[in-house]
Amino acid sequence: MSTVEILGYRVQASEGAECIQAIRKFLPLDQRDCVWLACINPHSYALARKDAQFRSALRSAQWLVPDGVGIVIASRLLGRPVQERITGFEVFDSVMRELNRHGGSVFFLGSTEETLRRIADKLPKDYPNVRLAGTYSPPFKAEFSAAENADMIEAVQRSEADVLWVGMTAPKQELWLAKNQHYLPVKFAGAIGAVFDFYTGNVKRSHPFFQRFGLEWLPRLLQQPRRLWKRMFISAPIFLFDVIQDKIGCRSRNDR
Repeated sequence: MSTVEILGYRVQASEGAECIQAIRKFLPLDQRDCVWLACINPHSYALARKDAQFRSALRSAQWLVPDGVGIVIASRLLGRPVQERITGFEVFDSVMRELNRHGGSVFFLGSTEETLRRIADKLPKDYPNVRLAGTYSPPFKAEFSAAENADMIEAVQRSEADVLWVGMTAPKQELWLAKNQHYLPVKFAGAIGAVFDFYTGNVKRSHPFFQRFGLEWLPRLLQQPRRLWKRMFISAPIFLFDVIQDKIGCRSRNDR
């Protein structure tokens, strides 16, 4: 499966179906060496630009998918085209459908107890052959203590889940997976952020029209202006500036 270099990151360049198929290959295996996926978009790029640990975490993911139309547009401007946007929700649904066909178990780490209860209620209806191995709502704080981190790892280990979904927003979820990957006896883990809220309906996904044309962010911005305005009016311009700099060959080696 092909990747391309976009502003210092190896991003999946294949069509979404090919990327999902590559992930699915890991699900029936007996191996317990966790491989994991992260999403990159202009906002996560801007955050990682000033956070070396976050940069390292994104680069350590086995799959880094272009969950943002800005990444796709930038890849074409730079002459290294990514075929299409691959959203965290698409990854989630495709993996869950694969588990539903062949059997498997999942663990949800992140969000609130209420959201996790909604997931537990909804999951058997949508994916009846998938076992919910467990859920865990971590403390809402910038950093976890050693004891809190150990509790989270132990909960995943005890569950014997095949797949781990982590929804703690960026960069916390990527940092956590990069740090703890080798302690997690799951086949696959995905840092999928807002998908927990999309799946339960806490946050409505944009109409397919907006998704099709890469404008999914617009209705979300109108729904959650306080939460998302920085993404559009600070992160997006930073990303665009660096794309232009890269295009004309002005980015320094330290930025790469």
